[in-house]
Amino acid sequence: MTQESPRVIGGVDSHGQTHHGAVIDQVGRHLADKEFPTTTDGYRRLLEWMRSHGQLVAIGVEGTGAYGAELARVLTASGITVIEVDRPDRKTRRLKGKTDPIDAYAAATAVLAERATGIPKSRDGVVEAIRALRVTRTSAVKARTQAINQIHSLLVSAPAVLREQTIGLNTAALITTLARLRPGQDLAHPATATRAALRLLARRYQALDTEIAELDNAIAPLILQACPELLELRGVGTQTAGTLLVAAGDNPERMRSEAAFAHLTGAAPIPASSGRTDRHRLDRGGNRAANNALYTIVLVRMRHDERTRAYVERRTQEGLTKKDIIRCLKRYVAREVYHALTTTPTTQQTPPKTAA
Repeated sequence: MTQESPRVIGGVDSHGQTHHGAVIDQVGRHLADKEFPTTTDGYRRLLEWMRSHGQLVAIGVEGTGAYGAELARVLTASGITVIEVDRPDRKTRRLKGKTDPIDAYAAATAVLAERATGIPKSRDGVVEAIRALRVTRTSAVKARTQAINQIHSLLVSAPAVLREQTIGLNTAALITTLARLRPGQDLAHPATATRAALRLLARRYQALDTEIAELDNAIAPLILQACPELLELRGVGTQTAGTLLVAAGDNPERMRSEAAFAHLTGAAPIPASSGRTDRHRLDRGGNRAANNALYTIVLVRMRHDERTRAYVERRTQEGLTKKDIIRCLKRYVAREVYHALTTTPTTQQTPPKTAA
């Protein structure tokens, strides 16, 4: 009779240049650990090395959203069950210390003990493309805001002749006026240098504005391709839809229920009862960007949706505060968003053509 291969579990501590792998058996005994480079060949050799110790059941990877993202994609494509593992808490690190082998064995042990059960984002579809473009758009918006703030700051101490040219102008007219300034050649003079600085900032603002518009034109059809039903929900715009899609990932089915999605977005009610007080409070955890998107949707509905306004009025008469009402509404919106995300195929729609 031939003896079956032992079942083993792998763990990976991911880094920028190298990944450290470890293998344990079904009872948690440490079998081996080894370091591999973060290259295509390194990923292949890491998988072959783990499989050489027995039948590979699953691999726990620390940092699947950062250094371990590509490794998780390669392992999933090879038919391996990948489990997302959080780094050990500070108490565990103080007791057991920290090295790459320790962290790799800890990742494998967390999978064996079922402390880690989360499925990582696949990061291989249209939502990952949306995420990459939104990262660029977010930085461009921040830089544009910084530019206009610096313009207003310089105008406070600018010469009166220059300030009088900009009094009463809105942002668009202000940027156009400052971009056409002719400061002169003598930059040693404070007034000339101020004009030159304001013109450069105004032109930077215009360039960033153009960049943001181009990104919006690129992101909108991708969101329509990923989940058209999400845009049909009342109060959901392109930006909020993009934020919620990125939070859910390309494989939203990895979330077991709408309650799991509510926890992910920080919209789950947290019990805060004591004595005769029976209440719930806001969830301050979860993805804060997704929570802000839900908050924006709720504000839009509270202003323009008749059903939501009637709900707010009824709950106010029952004695709830505005903060508690918003918490309840965010939970309702999270339920609608979850069903829209999990019932829409993410790759079958063809994005519409946009004008150049």
